Amino acid sequence: MPVEFLGIAATNDGSETTPRSGAAFDKEYTLRLARAHEDHGWDRVLFAYGSGSPDPAPAAAYIASRLDRLQILLAHRPNVSYPTFAAKTFATLDQISEGRLTVHFITGGNDHEQGREGDTLTKDERYARTREYIRIVKKIWTTHEPFDHEGEHYRFHDFVSDVFPVQQPRPGVSFGGSSAAAYAAGGAEADIYCLWGEPLAETAVQIENVKAAAKAAGRTDVPRIQVAFRPIIAPTEELAWEKAHRTVGAIKARKERGEAITRRHNGLAQPQNAGSQRLIAIAEAGERYDRALWTPTAAATGGAGNSNALVGTPETVAQALLDYYDLGVDILSARGYDLLGDAIDFGRYVIPLVREEVAKRDAERAARGTRSVSAVNG
Repeated sequence: MPVEFLGIAATNDGSETTPRSGAAFDKEYTLRLARAHEDHGWDRVLFAYGSGSPDPAPAAAYIASRLDRLQILLAHRPNVSYPTFAAKTFATLDQISEGRLTVHFITGGNDHEQGREGDTLTKDERYARTREYIRIVKKIWTTHEPFDHEGEHYRFHDFVSDVFPVQQPRPGVSFGGSSAAAYAAGGAEADIYCLWGEPLAETAVQIENVKAAAKAAGRTDVPRIQVAFRPIIAPTEELAWEKAHRTVGAIKARKERGEAITRRHNGLAQPQNAGSQRLIAIAEAGERYDRALWTPTAAATGGAGNSNALVGTPETVAQALLDYYDLGVDILSARGYDLLGDAIDFGRYVIPLVREEVAKRDAERAARGTRSVSAVNG
């Protein structure tokens, strides 16, 4: 199966190791970073969402109008707009990008962060709302006659959009989470299910949970699986591990100076979302797993988002990614700590290795299938 690579479409140069050098929305840097991804073999970039961050939709439109190939994954929280409005926004962006949009729906795992924009629902209520929201958006994208909706969270009458996506029947829907409620919602509605990087054994269990949820929802297909990592690469193993320890040192130094390295957990001692809780538990159980997975980066940030690293030479990290591919992961998300430099290096030195090996494995698999058919017919 084909493999895809997802990078980050940051609107400034800040990361957990380095404070940003300018404004929250640096237009020139945003374009420079996106162009680096397009020029170095990446398939798409994520425009993330935060309560106080620049609005990702117009930032994505800005990039889509200036680049020709790079696909867009747009993060969206259902609490910030009505689904009728959001569906039109997404369709317009799909038109601007000429069919390069996927939408990542975020339910929200932190009550405090959700409350910043007036969302007071409980976590279970948010998941129910997200499922209803996604279904409405899908219907608006594909329905050319006015319709009514009377749901638990949304009610409207006689609505029909006058703008439709380029992609037919609709753009892709992406979803993530590591709780039972997340599996149920994403298993039912998602085209792509997103996981944070965990050891291979734990990832395999999560993939089976997603498949089971899709089957329980009555689907005959299953979502594609995406897994996210923080690669730390260097020409030799020794240099890579030195770089890894410097990275964690920089994160800890910023925390000791009282700098806000991430707003995800908002100062809470323990994160509320299941995904971050899992990352912390894995880090507490050990620092190194499998071929190259390293957890101190997650521990240093309190399990904030995509935070487990893959450490080693490009060859080592490529082989580690292929281990996940062998589990059934076909979208590999990666984001370094020097956003621009790491995007270029990963694109130059890791992506070609993975693509070459995937093509080789797919060819071997196809050849085995041909031989099997010949044996049966013979």
